[in-house]
Amino acid sequence: MSNGTNGIFISESIEKLRLNGHFSGNGAGVGIVPTKDPVRIKMARKQSSPMMPAFMVSAPGKVIVFGEHAVVHGKAAVAASISLRSYLLVSTQSKSRRTLILRFPDIDLNHEWSIDELPWEAFQQPSKKKYYYDLVTALDDDLLAALEPHLAKISPEKPESERKVHHNAALAFLYLFLSLGSPTFPGCMYTLRSTIPIGAGLGSSASIAVCISGALLLQLRTLSGPHPDQPPEEARLQVERVNRWAFVFEMCIHGNPSGVDNTCSTQGKGVVFQRPDYQKPSLVKPLWDFPELPLLLVNTKQAKSTAVEVGKVQKLKDTHPKLVGSILDAIDKVTRSANEVIEGDDFDSEDEESLRRIGELMTINHGLLYSLGVSHPRLERVRELVDYEGIGWTKLTGAGGGGCSITLMRPGVPKEKLELLGQQLEEEGYETFSTTLGGDGIGVLWPAVLKNGLDEDEAGGMEIDLEKFLSAEGNEGVEKLVGVHSGGAEQEGWKFWRVESR
Repeated sequence: MSNGTNGIFISESIEKLRLNGHFSGNGAGVGIVPTKDPVRIKMARKQSSPMMPAFMVSAPGKVIVFGEHAVVHGKAAVAASISLRSYLLVSTQSKSRRTLILRFPDIDLNHEWSIDELPWEAFQQPSKKKYYYDLVTALDDDLLAALEPHLAKISPEKPESERKVHHNAALAFLYLFLSLGSPTFPGCMYTLRSTIPIGAGLGSSASIAVCISGALLLQLRTLSGPHPDQPPEEARLQVERVNRWAFVFEMCIHGNPSGVDNTCSTQGKGVVFQRPDYQKPSLVKPLWDFPELPLLLVNTKQAKSTAVEVGKVQKLKDTHPKLVGSILDAIDKVTRSANEVIEGDDFDSEDEESLRRIGELMTINHGLLYSLGVSHPRLERVRELVDYEGIGWTKLTGAGGGGCSITLMRPGVPKEKLELLGQQLEEEGYETFSTTLGGDGIGVLWPAVLKNGLDEDEAGGMEIDLEKFLSAEGNEGVEKLVGVHSGGAEQEGWKFWRVESR
């Protein structure tokens, strides 16, 4: 496995900067190795290292496809990525600007720190120091305490609820930055936009975690690729490195996360996960060949509480242990049946019969969840409208009680019918997203230049600068500007670690 000096993103930046050498790094920094060019040998002084070009990292959200609530009671569940994504623009500042800037306009967070004033001494202690290849399974209380003074001045004018969100985001970011970086790290700005609804059970925080983790590891030159000829085994090792540090970010946000969201967001595709013992980590099995499936995602905009819905099922189980136990067992059987269908050699994501088998299992899963009392009238209204039009198979996703529904689309549904459904749902206060299930995980745009079929392509493509990124209006504006699948097609420039084996 490479330690992060080869790969298409580095070759592109070398070409862009017209360097006559190659990068060499051990995870602690970057140097220039001179070639045998006689002109270079005669140079009396060493060239200064060029500034890293602006680049972007993107990662998807996720949905639970099968097994909600049963997974809380030790059963299996299946989750998969969706094509709604977060996008992080990383821009290096001039050498004289020793500042670290975190900018999340979607939540109105904008804060900066002096790099030289950060608590490097605490994080660099030999007993505390972590490296890019380490597996971190618990946060260090001493390091968390060392960060507190640097979080005190974040968004003081905001209401307490907003300030807490900003505080948690900054804490997670600084924990990763100080764990992976060093006092010599250049001044940088990290600007994030997301098309994933927050608080809807779609893994928005995990998507951000993967973007931050991937960006820092790229800056450290500790990742190779992504490139077209990279074997799946090597690609999986690379995404696992990103995943480990994304999990650390998630621990800062959630305390004791399952690891499912960040795993799904990093590698894309799908996962089977199970947690039979809450004193131990979840068992997560990647589904490397999970198919890409057409999905209608509907946000009910009905506020929900995962804790309330989980408590509701627990109370029902305490009252009717055998009956509820059998329902949870049935959900587990549905999950395993669905996994068998998807992994079967005869499964075809474009075949109506294959989709029907999966869709029917989704319908059964929803019915079982409904019997546990975790649906909601607004979720049932979506099912009513979709079923009436014969558009697909619908179930709730996540904890229920509101949140979102997912619909596996039948092939060949007329565009007009979908548009009418979208209008009806919008009039009733829903938010709809036509998305894809089981797509790519973390993506890299290095440098931040896209070829999108416009006039800019003749001049080498359109450079994504900070002003354009910040001024993009809403989800549609972000997707149109930098979207991985803008206009329904993959934009030239984005690259992914391909993990599938087929």
